[in-house]
Amino acid sequence: MSQPIIAVLAPGGMGSKIALRISQTGGGTILTNLEGRSEATRRRAEESGMTHASYPEIVSQATYILSVVPPKDAFEVAEQVVAAAKTSPLGRQIIFADCNAINPDSARQMSQLFEGTNIKFIDGAIVGPPPTQTYNPGIYVSAGPADELALDEFVALGTKHGLNIIPLKGEGSGVGDASALKMAHAGIVKGAIGLFVSMILAANASSSSTAKGLLHALSISQPSFIDLMVRLIPQSIPKAYRFVKEMEEVAGFVGGDEGRIYEGIEKVFEKIAMANKEAPNGDAGDAAKLLQFVEEAKDVLAQDEVGSVSQNRLSSYMCYFSTETFQDKETIEQPMFTIETGSKMPTGTFTPSV
Repeated sequence: MSQPIIAVLAPGGMGSKIALRISQTGGGTILTNLEGRSEATRRRAEESGMTHASYPEIVSQATYILSVVPPKDAFEVAEQVVAAAKTSPLGRQIIFADCNAINPDSARQMSQLFEGTNIKFIDGAIVGPPPTQTYNPGIYVSAGPADELALDEFVALGTKHGLNIIPLKGEGSGVGDASALKMAHAGIVKGAIGLFVSMILAANASSSSTAKGLLHALSISQPSFIDLMVRLIPQSIPKAYRFVKEMEEVAGFVGGDEGRIYEGIEKVFEKIAMANKEAPNGDAGDAAKLLQFVEEAKDVLAQDEVGSVSQNRLSSYMCYFSTETFQDKETIEQPMFTIETGSKMPTGTFTPSV
């Protein structure tokens, strides 16, 4: 039996690393489409074991197609694959996995494009950075009840080639489940980044002393936030253009008035994407303000003793506050680390994370 051919669309930062992992684990040459792509992208594709093919060639040769593109391009890729399939009748089954950050309604709408073809649709969601020698992102997948065998086949393929494929199965599961997971995860992680960025820039707009004061306030109240800012903000700046459409999808996922917060975060990422375009080195404008805040935040983290919390922070954690029992309205004082009031209040333990 011949080796099945795999296509990965397209050779971006994530897609190229997934293709490289598949190629290095016996997956052969990975097909992709390089029409209109830059020389840098073509070079990255070659380094990842990928070779150019037209959409008709991909559909006629590949058994598995993974779509890994920015959310705004997801439907275009799916439509190109379907169009090629309709002009080149298939004598075999193809599995198409959309692994993009789109909401469940978008995923279900996309799946309808493949009706009447020999292409099975898998709803996928990638959580985490690109795979490396020491790290594997989670690729969550779901499918309709009629396509459960195709789902199992795709999971087996991914596992064979060293990918971390996690199927979402169970009563009521189907297309949209993986996308819903991605939206919930993105809403938490990238939503938090959007809030961090918004408040850092707002503090800077007040004055530089306000921004420095904000950093100090976080260091004595929420030091774990500083660690998140240091890790997440720098890598989010060049990716902000991707997050714009993603936040639009998250807003649609949440829906109603509650979803409007993500419409605001979408605007934040639009602003950062523009700032990065104007100053790609981060040496001017809002990008510079964010990176300066991060550098100062690194200094704050460096001041902590290795393996312990600085005395300044420790004293802030040990502050006392008043709580009130529900039965007799008696005011009591408890240290912030552990709160115990019998059956009147829950017990909680605060563990600093830096």
